[in-house]
Amino acid sequence: MENLLENNITGKIGTQKYLCTISWRNGTFVMDEPESIEGKDLGPDPYTTLLASLAGCTLSTLRMYIDRKGWDIPEINISLNLAQENNPELTTTISRTITFSNEIEEDIKNRLLIIAEKCPVSKILKNTVLINTTI
Repeated sequence: MENLLENNITGKIGTQKYLCTISWRNGTFVMDEPESIEGKDLGPDPYTTLLASLAGCTLSTLRMYIDRKGWDIPEINISLNLAQENNPELTTTISRTITFSNEIEEDIKNRLLIIAEKCPVSKILKNTVLINTTI
């Protein structure tokens, strides 16, 4: 199976509680936890980063499709959150709301809803994910 990324994402943490430095092909960013759980809130937490991946992928996929169709939709907005429930197994529900800067016909909205579900990160999150960890 071939990797999707050309280079691995790498990360490190020192002695400052929860502050992680994440490196990607073109730079670095920090991740942290909110002050409410003893972080310093210097960067997004892991849940936020996960939802940001889904947001970016959804928006890019929709923009590509809208542009290809030549539709006049100048701005796409997205709002996401997640909830978890322990009911024999852990169930995570992600809520994703997409809005547009102008009125759109109902049939186009329905088509865009289908396209949003086809963004690559949506597909990853909705399918079986195996995590192979080594030390």
